[in-house]
Amino acid sequence: MNVLDSIDQPTLMLDDSVVRKNIEYMLLRAREKKVSFRPHFKTHQSAQIGEWFREKGVSKITVSSVEMAEYFAANGWHDITIAFSLNLRQIKRIISLAKRIHLEVLIENEEALTALSKINETELGVWVKIDVGNHRTGLDWQEVSTAALLCQKIRENPRLKCMGVLTHSGHTYNAGSKHEVRSIFREGVERLTLMRLALEGKGINELSISVGDTPGCSLCEDWSGIDEVRLGNFVFYDAAQALAGSCDFKAVSIALACPVVAKHHARREVVVYGGAIHLSKDFFTINGEKSFGLPALQCGDRWGSPMPEAIVKGLSQEHGILHIPGAEFDRISVGDLVFVLPAHSCLTVQVMGHYLTLKGERITTLNQK
Repeated sequence: MNVLDSIDQPTLMLDDSVVRKNIEYMLLRAREKKVSFRPHFKTHQSAQIGEWFREKGVSKITVSSVEMAEYFAANGWHDITIAFSLNLRQIKRIISLAKRIHLEVLIENEEALTALSKINETELGVWVKIDVGNHRTGLDWQEVSTAALLCQKIRENPRLKCMGVLTHSGHTYNAGSKHEVRSIFREGVERLTLMRLALEGKGINELSISVGDTPGCSLCEDWSGIDEVRLGNFVFYDAAQALAGSCDFKAVSIALACPVVAKHHARREVVVYGGAIHLSKDFFTINGEKSFGLPALQCGDRWGSPMPEAIVKGLSQEHGILHIPGAEFDRISVGDLVFVLPAHSCLTVQVMGHYLTLKGERITTLNQK
């Protein structure tokens, strides 16, 4: 029996063959560039999917929270970077975890260093978080004196190792073209390089440069100056990444299967059971219209390419409203499944909590439901 025949509620489908291809592709890319590969596991959040990385020789990973670090440490990962600025209220848990594995953390202020001074029974790797233009958080890339002060204080503590300077060029996700993605990515690397050179001028040597964003790593061929990449979204990609040209639609390895509950012919709208609590409310703009994903029809035992000009025009808690102007509208019946390629795979995984493979296997995550 086709696995899809058993679906009666919103279900996050996963094509594991495509996931494995995505892993192999990016790992090979990093090896060819001679850059250390530390994939970000915040996208898939799954111990089982993590094993698919380990099978390919990956031994060090990135996560976005202490909770996630604890989860993956409990599942056999012993080299983890928490790519989120140090949360002082979790320092006891961080120290406890550092006693069991090799742990690296991010700092951007002296308060964080004061908290880390409590470490006396273990060792910890420390990165200085740098803002190269995303303007979310981190030291501005021109704040050399502050970065130097932090690096010096890290080095004064024998229990801490100053790893280098790290950034996430998240503004590549908002770029308007492939050329702009490449420009933003390289600008970030060059700004970190200037920071490292300035620190070397102050006698602070042996610093690495760590970067991580899927659009930049997918589209830019020039990885010179980079010591480590920490991208994560590439494992699944999503509708926004495919539209931006970071990948082909064939590389999008997850889709939300949604039962059709109503059709409104005059508006060319299909109502599905699949809303904000399943997809999140992340969106992109296509042809001037906001869309929360891209709808696709069933094609054999999986989903096909997105329907031309179709959008997810609205979401409420449980409802999804699909506008389908083309002939595909007439092929859809109440009771069918329609698939939605999520706007942002990371957030959809977070709210759904588990996957169903095309073979019918249930795969859980840190937030399993």
